[in-house]
Amino acid sequence: MLVNVLGRRAFLRRLGSSISLPSLCLLEPSKLSARVRDSIPLRMGFAYIPNGVIMKNWKPNELGKKFELPSTLKPLKNRKQDIQILSGLDHTKANANGDGGGDHARSNATFLTRCQARKTAGSNIKVGKSVDQIAASHISEQTKLPSLELSTDRSRRSGECDSGYSCAYQFNLSWKTESMPMLPESNPRLVFERLFEKSQLKDNFKATAKRLRHDKSIFDFVLEDANQLMGRMGKDDRDKIDEYLGAVRELEKRIEQDETNKKNILEYQLPEGVPNPYKEHLRLIYDMMALAFQADTARVINIFTCP
Repeated sequence: MLVNVLGRRAFLRRLGSSISLPSLCLLEPSKLSARVRDSIPLRMGFAYIPNGVIMKNWKPNELGKKFELPSTLKPLKNRKQDIQILSGLDHTKANANGDGGGDHARSNATFLTRCQARKTAGSNIKVGKSVDQIAASHISEQTKLPSLELSTDRSRRSGECDSGYSCAYQFNLSWKTESMPMLPESNPRLVFERLFEKSQLKDNFKATAKRLRHDKSIFDFVLEDANQLMGRMGKDDRDKIDEYLGAVRELEKRIEQDETNKKNILEYQLPEGVPNPYKEHLRLIYDMMALAFQADTARVINIFTCP
């Protein structure tokens, strides 16, 4: 048996990769208290839909615990007891308040900052620190990434986008300071390699190309050692690792399949485009959000979804 003092970092070194894994019973020192053992890190996720939704399909008609899920939320029926649906949280700072047109840019900028954006298309942008970055500042040392910003649209930090408002307001939800947006990533390949690529290779295009030429996935780098270690695990841990690595492999295959017809593997460069149709792009982005939470790579994530 592996000794109970085996730590998470030691386990990752044993795998020979920086890929993060879900928490395992095997990795817990001795017998922790049930309260500690069963605790789950709190995560914070935001998804923003800038062009609005049909509210009657999102909002239940009943108050309290006994309510029927509206049509859009039906897929959550098995988790109904775990969710709360809140309304009446309008941001008054997203209103014009004397600033005239520009609802799209103003609303985006206010969503996580609750501040009125200074109306400007120049470099003197100002809105406020966003709630996700406030949270990240408190837990940044607990995960590989302090926060993760995702989008289905390419980010912009300058120029005019909406009635005198800078594009920085319209395409960035997260703000590290009142004048510094956290630019989101929309390319699934880059997001995936940021989450799971070996730390020394994630920014090395030549090494990435070599890996692809030999048809080696990130998963293959750790599979052999993982299989050896799984032989020493209990059934629950084996099932958990199997499920998790399977999800990682499936996601990587989907990304590579989308790129197969776009790039010559022998002259591989990280792709600039995103999957088509939009539905597949959106699904990939949300899948990576889920994997980041499951691997505990990041606990604060926001997604800007703009078709």
